[in-house]
Amino acid sequence: MRFLIIFIAVFLFGSNLIVPIPENAPFNKQKARLGELLFFDTILSRDKTISCASCHNPKEGWADRRKVSIGVYGRKGFIQSPTVLNARFNFVQMWDGSCKNLKTQIYLPTHNPIEMDMTNKLIEKRLNSSKLYKKLFKKIYHKNYITYDMMADAIAEFEKALYTPDCKFDLYLKGKAKLTKEEKRGYMLFKAYGCIICHNGINIGGNSFQKIGVIHPIKDCVGDRYSLTHNPADKCVYKVPTLRNIALTAPYFHDGSAKTLLQAVKKMGYYNLGINIPTKDAQAIVAFLKTLTGKKPKFLKDYK
Repeated sequence: MRFLIIFIAVFLFGSNLIVPIPENAPFNKQKARLGELLFFDTILSRDKTISCASCHNPKEGWADRRKVSIGVYGRKGFIQSPTVLNARFNFVQMWDGSCKNLKTQIYLPTHNPIEMDMTNKLIEKRLNSSKLYKKLFKKIYHKNYITYDMMADAIAEFEKALYTPDCKFDLYLKGKAKLTKEEKRGYMLFKAYGCIICHNGINIGGNSFQKIGVIHPIKDCVGDRYSLTHNPADKCVYKVPTLRNIALTAPYFHDGSAKTLLQAVKKMGYYNLGINIPTKDAQAIVAFLKTLTGKKPKFLKDYK
């Protein structure tokens, strides 16, 4: 009965629930270039060893290959760092949805004692001590001083620039590309198994909160919505992650427990559907997921 309901919901009420990323999403290029400097600058961490890019590495899909990231003084985090690619399209930021937008999100890593361990005053002191930053900020913000708010604004603008249009699947939706038989089968299975019910929209995720462990509960729910709301209904509930560029951002899940996409697909089948997805079906879904890797941002350096 569960699968019949999923089938009806997906195929009768919207077979194409995924929306292509626009080729030109607006952002302020001048601010973004300043934000890029800040994103890669370790000046924003207390011991000057950690930058935003330390946990959101361009060579690792703007995410982190480690299960959890390492912050200042070698301090170990507690949750997997998600990609910042296309984060502008998420309805909220962070796994627990604690930040309403990119700008407010910047406060948490910069001030978290495990990550960058800074304060507004220390950030402002360091930036105002830099002749280069004073010059760049004045040109954009028309002030003789730099504030934390300006810094956060610039980094957020840079992150807005990190969108990846024209993946193969987007082009397919536009009628500009063809999927292989395996990719098309994977897409049909992605819908048939109900994955698309949570992973849909422009970011193929990032637009709702959902529970992991619906059928078979998981043990480790660190950093879930419950830790923020203290509502029992929010236990093991997280913001649904985007599937865009998912082939670049292993490991998967909030705890980094799945090393490969195949493992991730099978785990979701078990935890949320209560079934063991056949390997051939899971492999086809993975083939589809690999079509979601988009173009790198145009104006930035080549971060291969």
